Amino acid sequence: MKALILAAGEGTRLRPLTSNIPKPLLTVAGRPYLAHLVEALRDAGVKEQCLLVGWKSNRVKEFFGDGRQMGVELSYLEQKERLGTANAIGVAEGAIDGDFICVNGDVVMAPEALSQLISAFERDRTPFMGAVEVPDPERFGVVEHVNGKLVRIIEKPADPPSRLINGGVFGLSQEVFGYIRRTGRSPRGEYEFTDTLNMMAAKTDVLVRRIEGEWMDVGYPWELLRANEFLMGRLKRDVRGTVEEGAVLKGEVVVEEGALVRSGSYIEGPVHIAKGCDIGPNCYIRPSTCLGEGVRVGSAVEVKNSIIMKGTHVPHHNYVGDSIIGERCNLGAGTKVANLRFDDRPVKVTAKGQLMGTGRRKLGVIMGDDVRTGINAMIEPGTVIWEGTVVGMGARARGSIGPCSKVF
Repeated sequence: MKALILAAGEGTRLRPLTSNIPKPLLTVAGRPYLAHLVEALRDAGVKEQCLLVGWKSNRVKEFFGDGRQMGVELSYLEQKERLGTANAIGVAEGAIDGDFICVNGDVVMAPEALSQLISAFERDRTPFMGAVEVPDPERFGVVEHVNGKLVRIIEKPADPPSRLINGGVFGLSQEVFGYIRRTGRSPRGEYEFTDTLNMMAAKTDVLVRRIEGEWMDVGYPWELLRANEFLMGRLKRDVRGTVEEGAVLKGEVVVEEGALVRSGSYIEGPVHIAKGCDIGPNCYIRPSTCLGEGVRVGSAVEVKNSIIMKGTHVPHHNYVGDSIIGERCNLGAGTKVANLRFDDRPVKVTAKGQLMGTGRRKLGVIMGDDVRTGINAMIEPGTVIWEGTVVGMGARARGSIGPCSKVF
């Protein structure tokens, strides 16, 4: 069995985090986002995998290489123009033979659930789509089925016929490419794989298999935190770096070789500390925190439930909670990130020009690469700060602040 992973999108909804970094390489639970899916497929017995890449594809290829270091055989296809999911899968015609598993690259799910879907497909070889039950199906492609067989997928219906939605995992045969060639453009000008599936369902059996357990579609930055929390919950303690006497590590903490945890640091797992990190002295790192390569967390700093990416410094007297911070940022002394509204209501975020609910009671800052703050800067809950911005001494940041801005 082979797998096709769709990872060609630009990740525009994840900006500013993806302004410079392709979405598959965003750090989650100590590894690039896409690495978790590659490993889950490997553990399910699928070692021949093809990555469909697009934006900044060279960076993805450079990181994953031929896959040997991960115990898989990786090949690559490139989608030159982003013309929809049917077009993306169609690129694989002639490159993948036989039946194959197709997975959206932005799906996070329990590895055992993925393994169950693959095992069932290997047994019966009947095309299937994975479906998951959600409380708000009207935001997704809703699945209508009869006796476990797909009737149709309805995109974002006002009155959903069920709570089952398209879960982004499919078992397909070579027949799918014939249906893709007959798929026309949708009203938004793309070739939609849901249209292909509807065409298939009218002619042949397409099974609807439920995805059990945790599942999420990571489309917006704050959803990375949920994915991180889930994947960090599977972390196992592994301390290979230097931990000075007087530092406390509780629970599932990973300290990679080449990292330094100084005396007085208090770390409650699950926490992942990458190589080259310099932690402490006398700091507090709380659960579900992921620190990328070369991150500095200094004295009197508290970090909670956050992703801090490569080369960023949070050096002294800072608080960072429920936040995602990009690469090479530097927080001046006393910079504080607020993560809770006074009225205790869910935090809203401005994304793609619209004020959106996140469903999160606690959410701090979403910060792009190369942002700097001055001493005693203040950042309100749900603030988005784009790359290259400077927030000056004692300034208050709120809302959405565009690239290379200066806030004084």
